[in-house]
Amino acid sequence: MTQIGNGNARHRVILPDGTEITLAWAAITDTGLRREVNEDSYVAQAPVFAVADGMGGHAAGDFASAAVVTRLAEHGGKPAIGTPEIDASLHHAVQDMGRGAGVTDEGSGTTVTGAALGTISDEPAWIVFNIGDSRVYRLVGGVLEQLTVDHSIVQELVDAGQITREEADTHPHSNVITRAVGFHEAPIPDYRAIAVESGMRLLICSDGLTKELTSYGIRHFLLANPNAEKAAAQLVDAALGNGGRDNVTVIVVDVLKVVRPEAGGDPELDGEGGESARA
Repeated sequence: MTQIGNGNARHRVILPDGTEITLAWAAITDTGLRREVNEDSYVAQAPVFAVADGMGGHAAGDFASAAVVTRLAEHGGKPAIGTPEIDASLHHAVQDMGRGAGVTDEGSGTTVTGAALGTISDEPAWIVFNIGDSRVYRLVGGVLEQLTVDHSIVQELVDAGQITREEADTHPHSNVITRAVGFHEAPIPDYRAIAVESGMRLLICSDGLTKELTSYGIRHFLLANPNAEKAAAQLVDAALGNGGRDNVTVIVVDVLKVVRPEAGGDPELDGEGGESARA
């Protein structure tokens, strides 16, 4: 388990075009009730927020997830990053894992999912990235949306119409993923860009949360707790209360304010939006 970055109640980022974005975030990880070792790692350090869920055995999984978040954390303190920087970090992490050969005969690997502040066509954007079955959600105006698609056997079965989403949650192969970072393979992340909006909330989590809470439960705790730290704590507590069968890691990121250079204090952009999205 590697934890990089602390919670922050108010952090201002100034993008290259002069746009000012004020963020708040919190991150929590827990071993859970049935595992002896926590193989999850995270980085919560603007401009990048990511969760990695290691696999391949206790030492190997911890090593792999740590390699990924350590490389991503090298961008901490920058105003923004893009897909080339994320790609490079993941490739370097795979190389780091290769140099750690001997941790396990089977090799090591990890999922990774996250969001990084960037720009698309000179517009502020979250660059959402994913490999594996950890997830990123967006909450805006009380509506919760899953932004990532799981790379897993059960997701492929759902997409093919062979099982329902409800059946997927209890499927015997629910832990089998189809894409990972490591195992001597080139990492291939999915990317998605979404607008940065005042009042939006992002949730980045390992499958230790989504195994225990439905999307309705996740939405409930995100809506009930305007404070990012309290929301993250209640999500983890709820996962443990529902069984805690796996390591669980949660990052909650709130966009409190977005001010564009040309806005001139436009109240629609310059207002505190943290609670309006969760009303």
